[in-house]
Amino acid sequence: MLDPAEPLPKYRFIVTLDPGDAYLPPAQALLLPLVAAGAFQEVTGLGAQLEVVNYAEGGRNDSVRQLPLRHSWNRITLKRGVVRDRLLWSWYQTGLADSLGARRDGAVIVLDASGRPAMAWAFHGGLAAKWSGPDLHAEQNAVAIESLEIAHEGLTNVL
Repeated sequence: MLDPAEPLPKYRFIVTLDPGDAYLPPAQALLLPLVAAGAFQEVTGLGAQLEVVNYAEGGRNDSVRQLPLRHSWNRITLKRGVVRDRLLWSWYQTGLADSLGARRDGAVIVLDASGRPAMAWAFHGGLAAKWSGPDLHAEQNAVAIESLEIAHEGLTNVL
């Protein structure tokens, strides 16, 4: 049995454009790496912030009230080696023509040491907001990397 207090490795994860994948039974979840939308080397931006405004309340001179104003979500950035499938580019290009029809839900799933989903965040109403192609250098022997930023309307911790 795995210890729930043991930290998860950050190098085993899957990104899927079907948030339901985070709820699969263990036997089916082991097959996710075979059908996931793409193999990504890096995912950043899982986060949110609450904007807070200072309010100097009359008669209260020892401190200032902190009032919540609005909540916002960070953009999720996916990075991967350039491959011949055009999944990321196609999603971005679809949004240029029909932004409402280009919204996708998805999930970032962290796997435990045995390859089973251990933690997952589903994003909702995602739009491919920014695509970046690779930096190319003839003098370097490195993999060409593309990235996609996803603007979304919320994260849910599902596992």
